[in-house]
Amino acid sequence: MLSLAFALLLVAPQAPPAETRVVEYLMANVKPGQPVVVSELYNTVFTAPEERAALNRLFDTFFKIPLYLAQQQKAAGKPPTLAEIAEQFRFQVPGEADVMLRIMESDPRMPKFVTRDAATGEVTGVDVETILAHPRFGKALERTIAGWEGQPAPAFSVTTYDGKPLTSESLVGKPHLLYFWFTGCPPCTRTAPLLAELDRAYAAKGFRIVGLNADRVLELPYRDEDRAAYAAKNGLAFTLAHMTAQAQEAYGAVSVFPTMFFVDRRGVVVRQLVNFQEKATLEEAVKMALR
Repeated sequence: MLSLAFALLLVAPQAPPAETRVVEYLMANVKPGQPVVVSELYNTVFTAPEERAALNRLFDTFFKIPLYLAQQQKAAGKPPTLAEIAEQFRFQVPGEADVMLRIMESDPRMPKFVTRDAATGEVTGVDVETILAHPRFGKALERTIAGWEGQPAPAFSVTTYDGKPLTSESLVGKPHLLYFWFTGCPPCTRTAPLLAELDRAYAAKGFRIVGLNADRVLELPYRDEDRAAYAAKNGLAFTLAHMTAQAQEAYGAVSVFPTMFFVDRRGVVVRQLVNFQEKATLEEAVKMALR
């Protein structure tokens, strides 16, 4: 299993990273009750292309964090730790997860849905109902917190690692799992060997697994050789393909990895799981799809 340090090393940009400069500036300048105005930072503070790219990434992440916090609260019955937030969003600068939460807390436009420990900064509670009631986040959250269960699985068209087309039509009548993941994702690294075991156990019963790798859409610096080595190391014999932005959007704009959709013979999503799950939970979802 890859260590977290090794996984982050693979993803991290070369020093001095522009994201470090952006995060350090935010740490020093975020003030309670004052929103961070990205356009002002873009025009007056961070003018280098790599700095603006880092700022854009953080801005995009800013709107995914509430959904992730709510998903984790609902799935695990408790909020994620700062370390788990950092893993999920590839925050590599020390204190980066904390400052992103501080930005949310300082912005009067954001709903007050998080409580934190004053000493450690760890999240102690997430008010899911407040997020659901919010006009910006509510609809998206409804779609991502088990919102697909009982619904037809959306159509998709992707390309496998070896360049062959793969469409949802090829899965008609077949119970299957769509597994959204990326190569350097620590929860995915824990999940992959479990899925390999389930594939070996249930492939003969007609169950298929399709792994949709998000490296290219997320613009991560992994090569085909890296992905092949990862598959070999984890014994992934199931179908591996490249996620597209269209497939990502079709399944509710997947932003938390891994996200898994278990689909039965009728083409209906019977179980939706987010983040790492124990083998027993995964196996029960496989059995639901096979019924």
